[in-house]
Amino acid sequence: MKFTSFLKDKWIFLLSQTFIIFFIAMLLSVVKISYYAIFLICLVIFVITFSALILEFWQKKKYYNELYQTLELMDKKQYISQIIEEPEFADGKVLYDVLKVTTKAMNDEIASYKILQEEYREYIETWIHEIKLPISCVGLICENNKNEITNSISDEIARIESFVEQALYYARSTNVEKDYAIQTVNLESFIKSIVKKHSKQLIACKTFIEFKDLNYTIYSDTKWLDFIIGQFIGNSIKYRKEPFKLSFSATENNTHIVLSIIDNGIGISEKDIGRVFEKGFTGENGRKFAKSTGIGLYLCKRLCDKMHLGLEIKSEIDVGTTVIIVFPKDKSILFGA
Repeated sequence: MKFTSFLKDKWIFLLSQTFIIFFIAMLLSVVKISYYAIFLICLVIFVITFSALILEFWQKKKYYNELYQTLELMDKKQYISQIIEEPEFADGKVLYDVLKVTTKAMNDEIASYKILQEEYREYIETWIHEIKLPISCVGLICENNKNEITNSISDEIARIESFVEQALYYARSTNVEKDYAIQTVNLESFIKSIVKKHSKQLIACKTFIEFKDLNYTIYSDTKWLDFIIGQFIGNSIKYRKEPFKLSFSATENNTHIVLSIIDNGIGISEKDIGRVFEKGFTGENGRKFAKSTGIGLYLCKRLCDKMHLGLEIKSEIDVGTTVIIVFPKDKSILFGA
């Protein structure tokens, strides 16, 4: 709050005070009061007026500065009215009351949207669980009646299951903390179990798989991590080259265990690599080689951030892609401590 702006707001008061001083001076001169006395009286009125303005400005400036500082420090600024104190000056009280009413109205509306969002998320989760049953039944029918047609149907069923699983994890990603269980995991056994889950696709692609230095213990939620690594395996398959090679390796430093997933696929262009985690971004590969939603990597990054895991992708065209997942050794970090 600037003093010049404050004075501009007080122009009517200043004009009236100037008129009063002028009127008093004229009146005193008519009744033959000395010019020295007139000057002294006018000076006293001016000093009192100016002092009152200074005091009012200081009071308002102090309050509004504290208000701005509090607002700056808050993450959820919509709760500002619950923290600030009621001011002593009249126009500040009006602002305070208005702020209280509007903030309450906004928070009520936010709460209603949160309820709607939660209801929609619960519906999506229920629907996904329901749709899994007929998908499994179709898959079982194809397994029991193997031929060229049912094999093609099985491939499409696998894709549908992948998209359904992605939708489920996307719906849950806003509430990872509610469904988050830290476990002690042997990295080598865990990676091999995920590879086994995708064995049908990997065998069909004649994949050469390499496991190297994976005998480490990590702390993570196995369900969420299974989904994340599964997404990267699926992308490696989608954007593969022949012969297809997939490698899993790990290293250790003082504070972290670093998992690297390396393929020899078509790679990601330099202009796209910085945007692969953006929601809906498909890039050149997504447009040229396969239909892509641009959700998978965005979701992986989002889940890693919520689980306090580092995630990085390095790639070179026609050489391959390396996915790096960083696990902290300090278990407390995973709880956001």
